[in-house]
Amino acid sequence: MEIVVAGRHTEVPERFRRHVEDKLAKVTQLAPLAQRVDVEVTHENNPKLSDVRERVELTVRAKGPVIRAEAAADDRYGALDLAIDKLVERLRRSRDRRKDHRRSYVLAPVDVRPYDAVKDVEPEPAEPSTSLVADGEAVEHQLGDSPVVIRQKLHSADPLTVDDAIYEMELVGHDFFLFIDKESARPSAVYKRKGWTYGVVQLDQQCEGLLPVSELT
Repeated sequence: MEIVVAGRHTEVPERFRRHVEDKLAKVTQLAPLAQRVDVEVTHENNPKLSDVRERVELTVRAKGPVIRAEAAADDRYGALDLAIDKLVERLRRSRDRRKDHRRSYVLAPVDVRPYDAVKDVEPEPAEPSTSLVADGEAVEHQLGDSPVVIRQKLHSADPLTVDDAIYEMELVGHDFFLFIDKESARPSAVYKRKGWTYGVVQLDQQCEGLLPVSELT
């Protein structure tokens, strides 16, 4: 399993890289088919955020859904421990999921909010008209003379059922997930709500080239 450690606004010493490799040894036990783990270390320079100035993000890539966890603390070693605890919990959930696919959820419509999935590529400043062509590619541009920065990112999207979309949302640790509904062929979003309830929003348009399951049977 390949482990790739990268720093954002910070240098990552060799000692920490070796520590990461040792701590991630348990990943191979829970995810034997994992091909790669991306580790991103971010340093926050704002003194008001000293308690969470070090952030560690872990992303496990294998055949199947991406599994991700992140945490922040006042030092990167503590942040790594917290992130690994979250990652192990999600890896166990994924393993259990493979054993039993029968799960149920309470669904209700909710409002749309922006969603930013797993960070695959460091965004680069770009013009608003820039076209994204590669999976994981990301760009940022400033809105005119205002301080508003808009980030665009491209993700591959295989059609999913609502159940699978909720499952993948939980694995990346977000409260929002965009997907194409396999049943209706519509662009859709699932959300976390209070307790163990979830929401689903769909656009009243079908993705070009896809047919709803009802029309295929």
